[in-house]
Amino acid sequence: MVRIEEQIAGLATMSLAQLRAEWRRLHRGQMLIGGLTSSQLTRAIAWRLQEKRFGNLPTNRIRELDRMVAQLENDGDLEMVGARTLKPGTRLVRHWHEKTYSITVLEDGFEFEERRYSSLTQIAREITGAAWSGPRFFGLKQK
Repeated sequence: MVRIEEQIAGLATMSLAQLRAEWRRLHRGQMLIGGLTSSQLTRAIAWRLQEKRFGNLPTNRIRELDRMVAQLENDGDLEMVGARTLKPGTRLVRHWHEKTYSITVLEDGFEFEERRYSSLTQIAREITGAAWSGPRFFGLKQK
């Protein structure tokens, strides 16, 4: 069995006609979108090979990509929306009034100065003494 890396490397030696045939083989005879360059076809085929070998993107990621494509087609611009998800163990660092603060993301909240907090807003208030949006204070949201 040929390794996927070798399959992908072999695409570079194929003619446009061979790439089209390979695309149809991988997509079980589906019609190919016209006007694609060799480079575009090569990337599409490489994606499909990897998808077949390692699996597809999660459904929610596919929906988000579809939403972005539709928005780009309709508006000609792309607005990034949605909250960032932070994995446990991630460290957030913020420099504020000549002092550096470090926060660790936990499964069920955050740790700051050896204390647990349920939200970043509580930590931002602790640091600043004012009512700040925690995600905004730590650079996770823009204005």
